[in-house]
Amino acid sequence: MRVHTVKSGIIAEINMIPLIDVSLIILIIFMVITPFLVQSQIQVSLPRASTGTKGGDDNVLKVQLAANGEMTVDGKPVKPGRLEKELILRFSKSYKKTVLVEADKAVPVERVVQVLDAAKKLGAGKIGIAVKPE
Repeated sequence: MRVHTVKSGIIAEINMIPLIDVSLIILIIFMVITPFLVQSQIQVSLPRASTGTKGGDDNVLKVQLAANGEMTVDGKPVKPGRLEKELILRFSKSYKKTVLVEADKAVPVERVVQVLDAAKKLGAGKIGIAVKPE
């Protein structure tokens, strides 16, 4: 007499359906949030100049000054007293040391000079002021 024993092994499979569901939900969340992140940047009305040239935006650290007193460094809101600390942080994270100041035409020149002075003091190689070409 022979007895057949069936070995029931553990089936070890990864259930992919929940993983795909979670990935798609995260993708949808990012797609919905992205327009709000883009709109959070301040609006700057640049002055016009006949000698304005189009510069490359790849290796430039942008400092935006709005007419209402807001300031951003690479799109991140910054209080005026923390400008130097933010610039130090940005200079240490990357090799780019070109600073472009985008100041609204209603911003006092004194504020622009303060930003330029802070950037030069911290070792910025090139400093520029953004304008709209005529």
